[in-house]
Amino acid sequence: MKKVFQTIVMFLITIQLFAQPGDTIKLVIDKGEYWWGGISSFGHSTPYDATTVVSYDLWGDCKGNQAQPVLLSNKGRYIWSEEPIKYTFNNGNLTVTTRNGVIDSGKTGGNLKDAYKFVSQKYFPSNGKIPAELLFTNPQYNTWIELMYDQNEKDILKYAQNIIDNGFPPGVLMIDDNWQEDYGTWEFSPRRFTDPKGMIKKLHDMGFQVMLWVCPFISPDSEVFRYLAREGMLILEDQKTKDIVWKNTADKAAIIRWWNGSSACLDLSNPKTQKWFKERLDYLVNEFGVDGYKFDAGDPEFYTNNVVSFKPGNPNDQTSYFAELGLQYPLNEYRASWKMAGLPLVQRLRDKGHSWEDLQKLIPDQMSQSVMGYAYTCPDLIGGGEFGSFLSSATIDEELVVRSAQIHALMPMMQFSVAPWRVLSKDNEAICLEMAKLHKKMGPFILELAKNASVTGEPIVKPMAYVFPEGGFEMIKDQFMLGDDIIVAPVVQKGTRSRTVVLPAGDWKSDEGKLIKGGKTIEIAVPLKRLPYFTKQN
Repeated sequence: MKKVFQTIVMFLITIQLFAQPGDTIKLVIDKGEYWWGGISSFGHSTPYDATTVVSYDLWGDCKGNQAQPVLLSNKGRYIWSEEPIKYTFNNGNLTVTTRNGVIDSGKTGGNLKDAYKFVSQKYFPSNGKIPAELLFTNPQYNTWIELMYDQNEKDILKYAQNIIDNGFPPGVLMIDDNWQEDYGTWEFSPRRFTDPKGMIKKLHDMGFQVMLWVCPFISPDSEVFRYLAREGMLILEDQKTKDIVWKNTADKAAIIRWWNGSSACLDLSNPKTQKWFKERLDYLVNEFGVDGYKFDAGDPEFYTNNVVSFKPGNPNDQTSYFAELGLQYPLNEYRASWKMAGLPLVQRLRDKGHSWEDLQKLIPDQMSQSVMGYAYTCPDLIGGGEFGSFLSSATIDEELVVRSAQIHALMPMMQFSVAPWRVLSKDNEAICLEMAKLHKKMGPFILELAKNASVTGEPIVKPMAYVFPEGGFEMIKDQFMLGDDIIVAPVVQKGTRSRTVVLPAGDWKSDEGKLIKGGKTIEIAVPLKRLPYFTKQN
């Protein structure tokens, strides 16, 4: 206990010695200037311009998704800080501050791409690696919507068999929350799994790779909790004094409220804790054949209420420590992330509702992820990730599920959860199946884009203004670029059967095989079965 006490005292002293004063910069937004960055879950409100009035503070709050202390403009201007920033757009003025640490800003080139390439290479360079290839080449399947908190061996195998029986290509299968005995007790629940090793072998034989849901929380009063508390591996409450009495560390463990109740939390700033967690994950890999993990939670807001950790830092650092675990498993997924751009981690958009309003956010939110440096992205679950919407057939909008599948089909990844064969008519299920097949067909191309991103930092999905900086395309939010040569123009409005598409100069070939001269806006028919996309002809 004496050693633990000394560590905490040194932690508090270090904060005093190395805390840096905050920094502030103020800029005037130029005429015709647009800005992206900051928070992916508000990507649909970007780009910001001289009329925008909005303010976000990233310290301890990433809004449930990926965040990055970066802002980029279509005039080549950039802002970066190693620490969380607060940024305020106010009618033509941009103010950026930090609580501590410095802010770097400047201008490089004259457009969004120039600014992005500069900051990505300087501040979050890619490391030459990508997540597991199957995540890009095949659809993914998540058991959450169908099974919710009743994850069990029988129904997981049934879900997987239904995927095959309905003609969908196998891919990664994610077993979601509540497969485990308890939070922190990462063992298959014996009440719901009689032969987990055999189950995973069956899934492998069917062509799936298997991921398990995990989180950094620990159920209090459990045997694991007492062990971790005794060993000093949990986030602690602030004792409001340097003279912390370490008589019983279980009494000092912070209890944090999250969406599944109140739990203790791993202190992943402690190498000892990292080692313990990795040993538990590796045990599941070696003993049962698990292939990877869906790392959920870890949001910085869980670490804001005067908690004490092994290493000094801000709340966002704990989010980064959690994300670093995933680098050891090529099959990974994160929903919350901080300063992890350029690294081979899958970044999923936060759960969207089963609504057209949320469907319309998928493309701009995905583009926001991209210009923050998160290339390996997934646009949430097809049809939405909130299970309550799918409990009654009366609340299910079949057209919405179909259009959602179409948006996913030419994204870096697509992920099913609600079973199309359960909630859709045969005709609409068939459209979703065609979208799954289209993604698999385009898989090798998407994989090449991912490999390119791992070397150059170039996004896979891009805003039109990134590829065509002189086109005046900054406010286009219902089209996106897949690479540099494919424009994807899904339908995002209910009942739409025709839409306009902006085609830059050049020759383009449509998904229907028609050659079209660009440099204009065209009107096209979009029956429910059609996903419009246009490939540039050299």
